[in-house]
Amino acid sequence: MGALEDTRTFLASLFDAAVRAADPATVIEANLPPRPRGRTIIVGAGKGAAQMARAFERRWDGPLSGAVVTRYGFGVPCERIDVLEAAHPIPDQNGMVASRRLLSEVSGLTADDLVVSLVCGGGSALLPAPPGDLTLEDEIAVNRALLASGAPIRAMNAVRKHVSSIKGGRLAAAAYPARVVSLVVSDIPGDDPAVVSSGPTIADGTTQADALRVIKRYGLSLPDRVMRWIVSDAASAPRPDDPVFARNDVRLIASASVSLQAAAARARAGGIEAVILSDAIEGEAREVARVHAAIAREVATRDQPFTRPVVILSGGETTVTLKSNGKGGRNSEFLLALALDLEGIEAVAALAADTDGIDGSEDNAGAFADGQTIPRLRQLGMDGAEYLHRNDSWTAFDALSDLFIPGPTGTNVNDFRAILVGSPGAGFKQD
Repeated sequence: MGALEDTRTFLASLFDAAVRAADPATVIEANLPPRPRGRTIIVGAGKGAAQMARAFERRWDGPLSGAVVTRYGFGVPCERIDVLEAAHPIPDQNGMVASRRLLSEVSGLTADDLVVSLVCGGGSALLPAPPGDLTLEDEIAVNRALLASGAPIRAMNAVRKHVSSIKGGRLAAAAYPARVVSLVVSDIPGDDPAVVSSGPTIADGTTQADALRVIKRYGLSLPDRVMRWIVSDAASAPRPDDPVFARNDVRLIASASVSLQAAAARARAGGIEAVILSDAIEGEAREVARVHAAIAREVATRDQPFTRPVVILSGGETTVTLKSNGKGGRNSEFLLALALDLEGIEAVAALAADTDGIDGSEDNAGAFADGQTIPRLRQLGMDGAEYLHRNDSWTAFDALSDLFIPGPTGTNVNDFRAILVGSPGAGFKQD
């Protein structure tokens, strides 16, 4: 086994450790609510919602029923909870059906009933529920504009909450007077549970004015009907101090911070020191990459601010402002930009991947890159800078057979980045 393969095995093991720390089978068991006197209803949304549902029903010692929605291909069998599938990141009709089903599940409940909401990243797209006279096409237009804008997730969801009849705490309001317990796997920098999947069962303080500021700042071109709705009184989301939320409970059961700590522990167990830059990094993927590359270069050439060998870890959620229609996601774009800045630097290798197993719209979670990525592309007649300009990082890494494809993981605590800086000429520690 060569040094490159050993390096990738090591980096992949760090990703695996991060994902295991957010495994629903582990984290849900420690967060089961008390059994109610009445019914127990399960609702949920996100790319890991099916795994969360299966973990919950296996550990719940009483009757329950309900439904959750996840992305196509991410479903797993459940015995008592229906698993629905819909499109992500662009909503579709099946998402509309799923939204109506979840609202139906929580209707007509009493104060003796319990609603358990299983929420993780991806639910914003999976729960289209256009209010008033808005249509699915309007909500698709909103999502397309947001995804291309480069806006951070908190800003995107401030808009989404005001163009929905289920997000922004409205699903919990529909469940009133039942008690709602939200179990949240956070994919949000800063871990605000109200932002995860646009908070269908959690209210927050964003207002219509906040949504309008996002629209103006990022130059979003939205349908006239959407703009008329956002400025209307009907678009207001329920406030956190609304009495319908008084008995509810919100529990953050997994996050990027915990997962990065697990990856760091795995690295140290393998004899490599680990440092965590942050679990909440946001910004344009290629700009974030340049900062990471500068740090890695400083370590590789000067042994500062960290001493080799070391793995540099970070999390959060970067964004990509689309300039073209190439293939790729924010993690592969980060890596291509990183590779451009680290060209020729010896003994540096990186993995960047989305912890849900999917980066963008393809089947990869991310990719691997190192100081030889750009020269190898050049040997194939490919210009790395041009592929980055076209937002076509997937094509570049696919040509090199450097895509990272672990498959759906069943959880989502956002982006995972690991940059291993070893000793020049010595290769890397074998895993």
